[in-house]
Amino acid sequence: MTRSLRTPVLLAAGSVVSGLLAYLLFALVTRGLGATVAAPVSVLWTIWALAGAAFSFPLQHWITRCVVAGEEGDVRRSAGRVAALVVVVALALGLLAWVARSRLFHRDDAWFPALVVLVVLGSAAVGVLRGGLAGRGRMAAVAGTLVAENALRCVLVGGLLLAGVHDPVAHGLCLVAGSLVAAWPPAWRYGDTGAGQSRPLAFLGGAATGQLAGQGVLTGGAVLVALLGGTPAEVTAMFAALALFRAPYMVVLGVLPQVTQVVTGHVVAGAGEALRRLGRAWLASTVVVVPLAVLVGALAGPALLRAVFGSTVEVSTTTAALVAAGCALALVNVVAMVAALAQDRAAGVAAAWGTALLLGAVTVVVLSGSAAVERAATAFLVTEAAATVALAAVAAAALRTRPGLPA
Repeated sequence: MTRSLRTPVLLAAGSVVSGLLAYLLFALVTRGLGATVAAPVSVLWTIWALAGAAFSFPLQHWITRCVVAGEEGDVRRSAGRVAALVVVVALALGLLAWVARSRLFHRDDAWFPALVVLVVLGSAAVGVLRGGLAGRGRMAAVAGTLVAENALRCVLVGGLLLAGVHDPVAHGLCLVAGSLVAAWPPAWRYGDTGAGQSRPLAFLGGAATGQLAGQGVLTGGAVLVALLGGTPAEVTAMFAALALFRAPYMVVLGVLPQVTQVVTGHVVAGAGEALRRLGRAWLASTVVVVPLAVLVGALAGPALLRAVFGSTVEVSTTTAALVAAGCALALVNVVAMVAALAQDRAAGVAAAWGTALLLGAVTVVVLSGSAAVERAATAFLVTEAAATVALAAVAAAALRTRPGLPA
């Protein structure tokens, strides 16, 4: 296997193993503690996922871009401002969690609000770690951190269960402890060379907005069905369909650090033709992947859902095809988003997702006479399709206006 092929395969494998370990971790917690006792840990898990989108993702891709562009000095000089922002947001979220502690965690103590603060700080630290490693081309180490983070959590939770410890606070601490993989001092050292025009707070804000919007669209279908008056069975069916068809998306997430590295390298080198080739490859992949997803969803989707989630999970052929197509577009969208971020188009990414969300909302209103599941599935597909067009336009505009040096 060539080096050019070995690296993405390694990253994808790390993402798959990490995902499997995450499922194992959640199974250990829920089976070991029971659904009721594990509830606050489940809420903390959700907050951790959102923190990853809001902090790990933008920090990782900003740092990777700066390092590849020879602007490590920007990372070092901006560290104080970025760290202050992260701490302020973490404390604010912790305060909000404390105010709503009874509703969120069904507890009156401050343990889980404190864990919220630690989860946010840990997510940011992991983003810094992976950004530095990816920027220096250490993709094997990036893959290793993907696996190590959830492996550490599984080991700690397993040890607690073997010791007979069923305190949800202790298990919440295990979730936080996964971020200890970021305690790798060499990865936190940045030189002071390079004086780019990096605007870290603007970049991080745009990237976080785009990723949170993308994650919300991809995972929020069940909530939308519930808000539209769907039955509990319909809510579960939408959740299951999204969980099944977004599996390839979860694999692609692991390869994104290399996408940032490669695109930034081409931008710095002024390799406009190489960037155009990547764009054509992305377009060709979209043309192939989306129809294939529709075919698989329509022909095998309902049966696959029953086989994986049980006979009580029922979706129509049309719904399965719509959700499968939307998930395929989500996959190509996240690649386009990272490519745009590598060209320092964070504001454009946020605007693209804002436009897509607006069109999705209009779709929900227009289809007011349809069943809840069909409305949610159609709005999901429309939103992802709109994001595809908008993100492609952002990346293309960046190439036309500045094919050489980064912003």
